Amino acid sequence: MKLVKLLANLGYGSRKEVQRLIRSGAVTDADGNVLGENDVPPHDRILFRGEPLDPPAPLVIMLNKPDGYTCSAEDPGSTIYDLLPPRFAQRNPGLNPIGRLDKDTTGLLLMTDDGKLLHKIIHPKSNCLKIYHASLDRPLEGHEGELFASGTLVLNSETRPLLPAQFQALGEKEALVTLHEGRYHQVRRMFAAAGNHVLGLKRISIGGLKLPDDLEEGDWRALEPEELASVFC
Repeated sequence: MKLVKLLANLGYGSRKEVQRLIRSGAVTDADGNVLGENDVPPHDRILFRGEPLDPPAPLVIMLNKPDGYTCSAEDPGSTIYDLLPPRFAQRNPGLNPIGRLDKDTTGLLLMTDDGKLLHKIIHPKSNCLKIYHASLDRPLEGHEGELFASGTLVLNSETRPLLPAQFQALGEKEALVTLHEGRYHQVRRMFAAAGNHVLGLKRISIGGLKLPDDLEEGDWRALEPEELASVFC
């Protein structure tokens, strides 16, 4: 791929803007040599204004989503795209969340520009379990685990029972819930059906991939191949 198209696809500007940037000397190789429009060095040796290029497609990133951010660029207010470099909005193909987190739910969110991978992860046959940590308004009553695992729980306004979900009490007002599916506000509505109210909700893992302790809220990074593979474990 020619340098102009590569940089434009990564969101560094339109093709005309990228051409001007290249001609101005903004793009060099790792040895400091100024690159021309027809130069095609290895991706990891290209620098833009002295910084390594963003990873190429296909790209998968993990984001530690904070409270108050929605997962659609079209929603009003703050969105997850505000947490990424502005040029990411211009990437082609674009980044999309792999399943969404509600505005008031925090934690592990994956994003990718690989449509096939996105659908593979969210497809029920992949069985990518999702674990949530819930902080509750009232003490647990002891019947929640049986109710959630029953396979007969029907949420308000729905007719199809939920798939059985795993439950683990962590304290008087804390619990882990493992889901095999992802319905609208599912964990919150499950606890509402059990007579409780969720004050805080955080997704801590998808499949075998856990939210790293060193990834601060609002931060993101590209997934390593072994991390992506762990999603399907």
